[in-house]
Amino acid sequence: MNSQPPSTGDQDAAKQSARRYQLIGPSDQGGFEDLLSGKNDRESRQRLQALIAEWLRMENVVVLTGAGCSHSSGGKLLNPLELAVSDTVLALPATPAPIADLLRERQTKSKDQTAWSNSGFEDWLTYLANAAHLASASQSPFSGLQWKAKSKPSADELIALVGNLGRAIIAECTLRLPVPEDSTAASIPPHLAFLSKLVVRDSNLGRTHLFTLNYDTLFEQAMELLGIQYFDGFTGRADARFDPSVYGLDIYYPGEVAEGRVRRFDKFLHYYKLHGSIHWFVSDGELRARHPDLREYSGYQKLSPAEKATKLAAQTRAVDGAGILPTANKFVQTLSMPFAHLFRSFQIRLSAPQTFLLVLGYGFGDDHVTRIIETALMNPSLVMLVVEPNPHSPTIPRIRRYKDLGKRAFLLTATEEAFKSEPFEAANFDDFAKNIMPDVQWLDDFMRLRRFEKQVLSTVDDSLTGFLKP
Repeated sequence: MNSQPPSTGDQDAAKQSARRYQLIGPSDQGGFEDLLSGKNDRESRQRLQALIAEWLRMENVVVLTGAGCSHSSGGKLLNPLELAVSDTVLALPATPAPIADLLRERQTKSKDQTAWSNSGFEDWLTYLANAAHLASASQSPFSGLQWKAKSKPSADELIALVGNLGRAIIAECTLRLPVPEDSTAASIPPHLAFLSKLVVRDSNLGRTHLFTLNYDTLFEQAMELLGIQYFDGFTGRADARFDPSVYGLDIYYPGEVAEGRVRRFDKFLHYYKLHGSIHWFVSDGELRARHPDLREYSGYQKLSPAEKATKLAAQTRAVDGAGILPTANKFVQTLSMPFAHLFRSFQIRLSAPQTFLLVLGYGFGDDHVTRIIETALMNPSLVMLVVEPNPHSPTIPRIRRYKDLGKRAFLLTATEEAFKSEPFEAANFDDFAKNIMPDVQWLDDFMRLRRFEKQVLSTVDDSLTGFLKP
């Protein structure tokens, strides 16, 4: 008897019931397994949202975000970033021939895995930065360097190269928050969805602490659009100075507007940029912050290398960010201000009792950050959730090793079926912010307000158009 093929309706129903997520963590039996096994998609989402809602009610919530959180907004991961910045520096009119030859030789990957041109971008930048220092420092015992490359750049040319690479990296990170295509919740940028759901915690609990490794200002743009107040380590408006004492402050409603009693302002968090920012700069020996006009770099990431080079050469101030570049020297740089204070704050927050650590868009590639997290896992009341879209990521065996430190390390990733069907679409930052975090009424109210504002502006524009007609 021939079996009939499943109908389209049956296929759609099966697709809807297919589970998209797996939550890898310690079981009650002492093993380490998928805690959503045996559940359909709806049941697994409900279980996930219930767990996350419970963890978000812990006294101390710490969030760590990495490059993966900016990817959908135009941000680049390390390998595409290297290609983009090297092409831009090559297109700069002032790039000398030895530097151009060095970059082209770097781009031409050798099949020999031991060749210098096959080192990772972080290692490559590290060698350049160290070589520039050794060749230029007056206290250096070295008078010159022996190059494996065919080109032999001078010390001054090498210093200029490191500076131009840094400026090109910062320019690639000068991102603008995407404008929603319409006023529906589906088109809302993930940073808005994530923050709106993150700040709706009970005001009697500890404040949320958001740490990021990114240079871009997407979170700042989202917080300002949502009306979320935040302290980022700077004081002042016109010419903000770094002053870490602000992290000890809070915001409250005065008694006359809060039924006669002082109470906490609801939409508030502490914000830390562990690797610096595109809007930080040093002036007269002090660290300052001033947001650049991002409109000047609208669409920068989509320009040709020649167009990027022209813009980079003309707009130095907008890309003069102060930050820790992706080199192996990052640990040493974290020992200086302001980074020493920011990393110490990260360590202190993770050592607090009843802590929930949420890790998004971070692949555990920065040793100085990973060491702090691994030390924090000794905190007996810390729970960590890592969100990773790739079920084959090396992060998964790392989390499995953490199980020996207690039943507190969990990893949310896509199922094999979901990853095969839509690679990197499930359990990424966008999906987590919009579809996994528990929904809040406040986000719906915000979207309705945005729709109303557009209607009002459209009405005003039509009225002005009619009024101005001859």
